[in-house]
Amino acid sequence: MTVVLKLGGSVVTDKDTPETVDDDAIDAAVDAISESGVENLVVVHGGGSFGHHHAANYGVSTTEGTDDAAGALAIHAAMKRLNDAVVSRLQSRDVPALPVHPLSVAARRDAEGDEVGETDGAGASLSLPLESTKTLLGEGFVPVLHGDVVAHAGRGVTVVSGDELVVRLAADLDADRVGLCSTVPGVYDENETVVDEIRSFADVESALGESESTDVTGGMAAKVRALLAMDAPAHVFGPDGIGPFLAGASPGTKIDGR
Repeated sequence: MTVVLKLGGSVVTDKDTPETVDDDAIDAAVDAISESGVENLVVVHGGGSFGHHHAANYGVSTTEGTDDAAGALAIHAAMKRLNDAVVSRLQSRDVPALPVHPLSVAARRDAEGDEVGETDGAGASLSLPLESTKTLLGEGFVPVLHGDVVAHAGRGVTVVSGDELVVRLAADLDADRVGLCSTVPGVYDENETVVDEIRSFADVESALGESESTDVTGGMAAKVRALLAMDAPAHVFGPDGIGPFLAGASPGTKIDGR
């Protein structure tokens, strides 16, 4: 059984303070992963106060690119620093984690007919070869991917979000379970009550707003849209849901657009 688990940037960092790891939260998350004993696990983490802070400074997002090499490197280097922190914490709990950096393998190309400079990049195709990730899994390692900048034909580099990576990993690895850990216990409705299940974006459209912290990937609304596009159900839950999810339970909000 292959499991894909995303740790949101708001879970592993203090999103309001540039390049600050939330030590207590990340320790609790890696403890839950270590204690679960789950095999065939792929971990993805968001950018939090590392990637989002630098991406915002350089005006780079999932749709807006840059050809400034210094800016691209600043964003990528920040994400590597966060990835190093996540991987090292996992290894300290005897989880055989190894990094996989999307910038080194991924690329984007706009859908035919799109013009360079358009802000609607929904049609852009993402090439993400996963042979190394599959091989690492087969050798008993835990690949750890992260939001990053990637080459984008005609736009320099753009951001690939952790949610995009989760969707691709789930499909190409034929994942059995997909979980996304956020700082909230699920997706809220207008009354700030966790929605048990989402079958279409219309179910929660009126309740989803923008992220309160700097987020260049669209916040919860983008997350829900991405998960609804998957061919498998997913769960969005809070930090306390990591252990139960890895144990086979269904915490938080189930998102299933099939």
